[in-house]
Amino acid sequence: MNPYMHQYQQNQVQTASREQILIMLYDGAIRFVGQARQAIENGDRLGRLEPISRAMAIISELSNSLDHSIGGEVAENLDALYNFMIRSLIEANRNVDAKPLETVENLLKTLRATWAEAIQIVKDEGQAANGEEQGYDAGSPDGYKRLSAAL
Repeated sequence: MNPYMHQYQQNQVQTASREQILIMLYDGAIRFVGQARQAIENGDRLGRLEPISRAMAIISELSNSLDHSIGGEVAENLDALYNFMIRSLIEANRNVDAKPLETVENLLKTLRATWAEAIQIVKDEGQAANGEEQGYDAGSPDGYKRLSAAL
């Protein structure tokens, strides 16, 4: 890898928020599962090994980061889904079969989209609450302060 690209990637991860790191993890897992699927479809039996291993590592990390005391049933369901994905990756690797990889890839894309939407909703609600506290009108241009709030 280009040393400048490596440094850029390190800086990107080190300065990312927890939410951005979560999305990056999903992006990486999706990319690795896609690479493994392509390798199998292209008849590259050895080319599937490293991407499957990397995808499993990311999914394991996502599973290990779940806080069951806070997440409750949602955390339990996510944990079960991550375990299903890992079993599917093992099956795809063992049977040299792209079908389980397609399933995992679709699940990862769905979860990524769901998390991205949830993160955006929380961000929007935080901005709206912050604007209301400071007397900003959410429908007005940035920096516009209602006159009645200033008095």
